[in-house]
Amino acid sequence: MASNFTHAIVRRPSHSVIDGIADFTNKGKPVYQKAMEQHEQYVEALRQAGLEVTVLPALEDYPDSVFVEDTAVITPSGAISDRPGAPTRREEAALMLPTLREFFSSDQIKVMTEPATLEGGDVMMVGDHYYVGRSRRTNDEGFRQFSGFLAEWGYTAEQVPVEHILHLKTGGTYVEDGNLLVSGEFKTKPAYRRGQFNIFEVPDEEAYGADCVRINDYVVMAKGYPRVRARLEAWGYKIIEVEMTEFEKIDGSITCLSLRW
Repeated sequence: MASNFTHAIVRRPSHSVIDGIADFTNKGKPVYQKAMEQHEQYVEALRQAGLEVTVLPALEDYPDSVFVEDTAVITPSGAISDRPGAPTRREEAALMLPTLREFFSSDQIKVMTEPATLEGGDVMMVGDHYYVGRSRRTNDEGFRQFSGFLAEWGYTAEQVPVEHILHLKTGGTYVEDGNLLVSGEFKTKPAYRRGQFNIFEVPDEEAYGADCVRINDYVVMAKGYPRVRARLEAWGYKIIEVEMTEFEKIDGSITCLSLRW
């Protein structure tokens, strides 16, 4: 059974979102007005799933700041403030800290320091265990600090190499109840072959749909991936679909757009 989530933090897209990082896609620049409309759909989906949503203002100096998941990882015991790997995003975590302090006490917040880099998109929680991608954005020191913070709270972690995509969760997400979506290189990762998962190997043409998020009784997913949706429904989930075309253009996925607890 999934945790009972009650809250989410999101940040409005800036006008500068059209200049967001696009290392893995070649679909053109986002259209700002469409990005705003899709973000509104996303916020409404979170609310439909039962969350109270804190909506932060846009940060024009940070084109990728709509992807708040990369600024922190929120666990059942507290929040870990990340240190994003992309230099242009480095300050976003510090700008998120005042908001985190509205919800968590000082002893519930850990802060990563140089030379660590870690982005929340590389972190997948499975119960009390955390899979952490070693990617272009998350380095070994990031894992060392992160796993140390987790250990203080009684959690465990392990690294998973990420070779061909942006983040760990770009290649699939855990939707609770033992159910795991995987795509691309993650169809063969040994870390996921332990017998504890019901694994659905997402067809390559629907790989973008492998990143979705379980929130209470719902799974929120990108619109337009019928085989992923069919599998989630077969697993018994209620589905909320959201248009994500503009965020896909800058390597963003469903989980990237919020912090949830």
